[in-house]
Amino acid sequence: MFNSKPVLVSGIKPTGDLHIGNYFGAMRQFVELTRTGKYQPFIFIADYHALNTMQDAEEMRRRTRELVMAYLAIGLDPKEVVFFKQSDVPAHTELCWIFDTITTMPYLMRAHAYKDAEVKNKEITIGTFNYPMLMAADILLYDAAIVPVGQDQKQHIEYARDTAEKFNRIYKTDILKLPEPYIMPGVAVVPGIDGQKMSKSYGNVIPLFASHDELAKCVMNIVTDSSGDRPENVYQIHRLVRSEAELAPLYEEHRGKYKILKELLIEDLDRYLAPMRAQYEELQKDPGIVDDILAKGKNTARAISEIKMEQVRTTIGVA
Repeated sequence: MFNSKPVLVSGIKPTGDLHIGNYFGAMRQFVELTRTGKYQPFIFIADYHALNTMQDAEEMRRRTRELVMAYLAIGLDPKEVVFFKQSDVPAHTELCWIFDTITTMPYLMRAHAYKDAEVKNKEITIGTFNYPMLMAADILLYDAAIVPVGQDQKQHIEYARDTAEKFNRIYKTDILKLPEPYIMPGVAVVPGIDGQKMSKSYGNVIPLFASHDELAKCVMNIVTDSSGDRPENVYQIHRLVRSEAELAPLYEEHRGKYKILKELLIEDLDRYLAPMRAQYEELQKDPGIVDDILAKGKNTARAISEIKMEQVRTTIGVA
């Protein structure tokens, strides 16, 4: 399975129900990137990162499984991808602590998550403050060449690069490889049913694996502006599943007929999402599939990470 391909690393927090905004905004492009065959992908469920906002053991277990099933359902191939839980690989937290010993508080105070929490007068946990170091460990353990991120997440990779450079300089080594951010092209901002950006926090989502009836209910609730011939919020979602060339005559033919256009969107969304929904439902019937994938990923990730940790321990003098 392993060869000289450059490594791609990505972590996904199991903290929310997936919706079509997640899929068209990033998940689809991510799957396409892994399918190119150019990289060896390591994809982990960032359950330790999730502890900053989730303190419910049963919910953590459930959402972890759901997230694995979702990524399998949309096209990630477990034969090509190392899929594992962050908590299954002790090296993540061990390397994080080593990085903590060379990292200053003022440096961590520049992190976007910390500054955002500070502005909002939130009580800031050590986990929130220190998450860039755990994220740096996540990335550097596997000699990541690229880390797919949105433009607003580029700072995460900068922290990993800075940390690798500082460690290598202090210990006069070159064992930590500097990763590059991969800004995914074609990332869509998907409007919710109220016209704002689709987000669970706004309560305006269309679930990714919704049934036909659920899709119909969501789409019929899309806010429309009666002043125009074309319902813009409906159209912006519709263009995600059909080309603009196909939609132009449809919207011209049904100009001002919002109900008909919504009904067309329901059918097109359902047709597009149905194969993924069917795959997700199949995976729900056999929990052993997810268990096996995570068990194999755990063994592989532990073996790879331990090679790096042996180098690190020797370099710092604890082995």
